[in-house]
Amino acid sequence: MGVTVHFEGQLRNADAYDAVVKAATDFAAARSWPVAHFENDQVTLGRVRDEQDWDYEGPTRGVELQPHPSSEPIRLEFDRDLYVQEYTKTQFAPQNVHEELIRLLDLLKPWFDAFSVTDEGEYFETRDSSLLEHHRSRCFELMDEHLASDSSLRGPVRLPSGRIADLIRDDA
Repeated sequence: MGVTVHFEGQLRNADAYDAVVKAATDFAAARSWPVAHFENDQVTLGRVRDEQDWDYEGPTRGVELQPHPSSEPIRLEFDRDLYVQEYTKTQFAPQNVHEELIRLLDLLKPWFDAFSVTDEGEYFETRDSSLLEHHRSRCFELMDEHLASDSSLRGPVRLPSGRIADLIRDDA
């Protein structure tokens, strides 16, 4: 369930990193989105390659944009090899937030050697706003069905990580 945009890619070089961070920061500033730059000496990132889970351990740096209070942040967190693998759930924010995220990814794509986007709302692939709205509506319908049939569920819930869970089960 959920309308989430998954993206990953490998930057061309260190200059591309600087250009991506500047472009993302400028994009956010033009929309009055909060921005936070970060650098970590040692982190563990859960990642997926060839449908297999694996962990990256090491330094990261990047920028986090918050397009809307009801959206997950857009986190551009690059590892030592200038690789990023992230996702952002947008379904609880207004639809234009999802569309703006896709515009941002379009803007950043030229600085990557390899870049892929999987959009559960299919907007990246089609640029069809009505199809995106259909996916968003269907998610809300499914959430309402689950909430109506199981009183131990609640949602959406913002987790301490900043991610948003569609539904969680209250511990009894």
